[in-house]
Amino acid sequence: MKSIFDTVSKTCSQVVTNAYSTSFSLATKMLSKNIRQDIYNIYGFVRFADEIVDSFHDYDKETLFNRFENDLEAALKDKISLNPILNAFQETYHNYGIDKHYVEAFMHSMRLDLHKKDYLTDAEYKTYIYGSADVVGLMCLKVFVKGDQAKFDELKDSAMSLGSAFQKVNFLRDLKADFEDLSRTYFPNTDLNQLDEASKKAIITEIEADFAKGLQGIRKLPLEAKFGVFMAYRYYSKLLEKLKNTPALQIKSTRIRVPNYRKIELLTRSYVKYQLNLL
Repeated sequence: MKSIFDTVSKTCSQVVTNAYSTSFSLATKMLSKNIRQDIYNIYGFVRFADEIVDSFHDYDKETLFNRFENDLEAALKDKISLNPILNAFQETYHNYGIDKHYVEAFMHSMRLDLHKKDYLTDAEYKTYIYGSADVVGLMCLKVFVKGDQAKFDELKDSAMSLGSAFQKVNFLRDLKADFEDLSRTYFPNTDLNQLDEASKKAIITEIEADFAKGLQGIRKLPLEAKFGVFMAYRYYSKLLEKLKNTPALQIKSTRIRVPNYRKIELLTRSYVKYQLNLL
């Protein structure tokens, strides 16, 4: 029965989320049950594309990416795929009327990671972030507002800002791996060989502005989504705080993380704030 295959597909998306990101998995568990699976479905799709370009070093990444992109196109067109991750994603894509442009922009940014190593201008940097992060936020927002276009339009800019903030924190946290292992530099006009405090401060100031705008949108989210998104915001804010207090040269030589016990503490405190309407 097709329903069994669909259930298996959705389970695969949840397994991918749990395996690849404890923080995102924890935040997703805080969403209402009636939207949680669709966020797993989106995450599974974006994670697989990202893994191809970031991790499969012993294989022909471009061939694998082309194959994945062709399978994605077929899944969206045929409303089924034998790739369970794409089968789950296409269901969410169609159920919520996700704009095809968002999917195309995401895949474009992922394709850039196959060959592009440096982002020298603000325009290149912003285009990459829009495709790799902002549109993922917009796909999730489509699920959160359940087809309410007026609400989507109201929250669109803040969702993009939050996606940008998350991605920029990832860039700063993963500076060592991106620069040394993948030879990538995303921040324009920044010499990562000699990352200084002034450059770090400029990056963090930019992220803080994105977070401030994103938080305004979180406060207006439907109840089903608000706490889960706030939890993700709190986690990334804590990461940014740790990065802010870490010397610039140390950021380049280590990967900053939030221990699991701190994540549980963040969850508890975030829940209290949510219950007291202190967001």
